[in-house]
Amino acid sequence: MAGTSEERQTAIRKFFNGDVIFKWMTALFAASILVILLLMIYEMSSESLPAVRKFGWNFISNSKWDAVQGNFGALPFIYGSVISSILALLLATPLSIGAAIFITEIVPKRLGSVIASLIELLAAIPSVIYGLWGILVMAPWLQTSVQPFLIEHFGFLPFFQGAPYGVSMLAAVFILMIMVVPIITSISKEMLLAVPQSQREAAVALGATRWEMIRMAVLPYGRSGILGAVILGLGRAIGETMAVTMVIGNTPQISMSLLSPAYTMPSVIANEFAETTTKLHGSALMEIGLILLVVTLIINILARLLVWSVTRGQSSGGMIQ
Repeated sequence: MAGTSEERQTAIRKFFNGDVIFKWMTALFAASILVILLLMIYEMSSESLPAVRKFGWNFISNSKWDAVQGNFGALPFIYGSVISSILALLLATPLSIGAAIFITEIVPKRLGSVIASLIELLAAIPSVIYGLWGILVMAPWLQTSVQPFLIEHFGFLPFFQGAPYGVSMLAAVFILMIMVVPIITSISKEMLLAVPQSQREAAVALGATRWEMIRMAVLPYGRSGILGAVILGLGRAIGETMAVTMVIGNTPQISMSLLSPAYTMPSVIANEFAETTTKLHGSALMEIGLILLVVTLIINILARLLVWSVTRGQSSGGMIQ
């Protein structure tokens, strides 16, 4: 009987052990995140069922969006989101990585800290402020200066044909580029600062110039983190709403010309969700939100796989030439 009592007390002490409680609490917190995500997917899927049943896969391939006739297609919004985000990332990545290298490897440490602080302040500016600046300053400048120049000198290309509207895909690309530069720059800077000083000293000792040291010793060591920074920038760009809504023109069309107005998935949800006229209209908007969520998840999964492959290559291959 005494043994049974002692075993019971031991079991109670184990149950109320701080490590065990902490373990189960953290497991509960981690599981709650997955539950929230699954609930979001479930609710969005159930709300989008009317549109799924009526349009099926044609919803993705159809380019017509007519709330009056009840004809909805998401292709113009998918096109606008993907193209604007990719082009903004292509412009922002070299600029951001160059700024990070300048801050960490070129300028004195004190001046680099000041420049880094100013760049990080850009990330704290609300997106609606970027949108106001874009519609009041950037779009008129594009309409009167940049777009006429592109039409005159590069109008033979399909990317620069049409009238200079100001608000356009090009304006959305520029505003997204400005918004993702602080994110990519800040994270890339931290990745470069994490490179051991011995890497730099070894390259210099072997006779490398500053550029060769950066190219052969610093960038390969931190490229997985830089790649992660770029993917985070892509996630910010593809989900941006207000700033893009104010400068892209909000026209559901597909055009190769960057001077034409366009539309994105977050923009159409922000513009029309509060003014839905029918249940089918709201269901179509909910399905666009579901597509946006799936696209974001796919991008993050691919990014994780890509970072993992790069990191594995670094750990097995040493310094990359």
